[in-house]
Amino acid sequence: MRTSVFVYPWDVLGDPEAPARIADLGVEQVTLAAAYHSTRALTPRHPRHRVVTAEYAAVLYPPDPARWAGRTPRPHPAGPWAPGDAYGEAAAALAGAGLDVHSWVVLAHNSRLGAEHPGTSVVNAYGDRYPWAPCIARPEVAAYLTGLAAEAAVRPGTGTSGTELESCGWYGLAHLHAHDKTSGIALGDAAQYLMSLCFCAVCREGYGAVGADPDALAATVRRALEPVWATGSQESGWPAVGKLLGADLAARTAEWRHGVARRLQEAAVAAVRAEAPPGFQVLLHADPAPYRVGANAGVDPAHILGVADGVVLPCGGGAAEAMLTPFAGHRTPASVLAANFPIVTGMGGAPATLAADAARAARLGATELRLYHAGLASGPDLAAVRAALSQLDG
Repeated sequence: MRTSVFVYPWDVLGDPEAPARIADLGVEQVTLAAAYHSTRALTPRHPRHRVVTAEYAAVLYPPDPARWAGRTPRPHPAGPWAPGDAYGEAAAALAGAGLDVHSWVVLAHNSRLGAEHPGTSVVNAYGDRYPWAPCIARPEVAAYLTGLAAEAAVRPGTGTSGTELESCGWYGLAHLHAHDKTSGIALGDAAQYLMSLCFCAVCREGYGAVGADPDALAATVRRALEPVWATGSQESGWPAVGKLLGADLAARTAEWRHGVARRLQEAAVAAVRAEAPPGFQVLLHADPAPYRVGANAGVDPAHILGVADGVVLPCGGGAAEAMLTPFAGHRTPASVLAANFPIVTGMGGAPATLAADAARAARLGATELRLYHAGLASGPDLAAVRAALSQLDG
């Protein structure tokens, strides 16, 4: 299976040994960040630094002034953590080591956008804003995200031959945000869905259009969650959402939200393809349950495989079957199903079992592998990856 590792530009720039070290893992490709949210990252092998702090969501290249003239919102170039055309320089270095380069573009996850334009954020049933989560139903947000997808994905002149769009859908409550203090009450994905429903003016109008009174819906959400705040809840799955909201009301929220997500996904892929050369691969980080929110946005498997070239699916922690099986009946011979495994032991990854995990994913229909993350992994983690990929090749 074709294998790619995730990399940040700052893992490569200033470290002349990085491209060869990555190629030596036995991978054919890198998925290189071109637009990324704020983060704090270790660089354990870099000759000049050990910690990189990306202070805000940014593009890691110079945005085109002509494209964004007169538009609000618009992307911000990175600060000193990725100055100039950091993406282009890193892509050239990686290509020089014989690696194919695909861009990695984070879309609907942007704390700076929410801070500068509060009206763009998701608003929950209690009236709390999520500044990290742009509401994708808002026309100005959708226009921004499709424009960002096109610009950040293609990067002409860099040799980029494909892209992976992360957070191409609804984002919600779950978010590692600054000194996060939100885990005191256990929330299964049903409660997470309720806490991620947006009640901005656009979404309120949208609920009304599908027959759900927004005030009554918000009151139902608050009432359904009241016992959860006392004891927590691990209930997951769409039937659990229906249990909390009532099946009819849950279905009406899904009708509105799924339609919004599908339109964004179609528009983002179309925007990329309009600017990309022939053969440019477009994948989405995804989850096969359409109601789920986050970096791996919920999708309808049949729909998304008719829109994009494929998906990247979070398969760590024994999730491969749940992630891959829903796509099996909808894929074509050209569809890409990339199984994404964390390889950083300190972040819950299991590089020691990668060969077995990858073989099982292949039996379940995976056509490619993604490994998160070459820049963050320790030396022993990378050695385990190298051994696993060698075993798979054998």
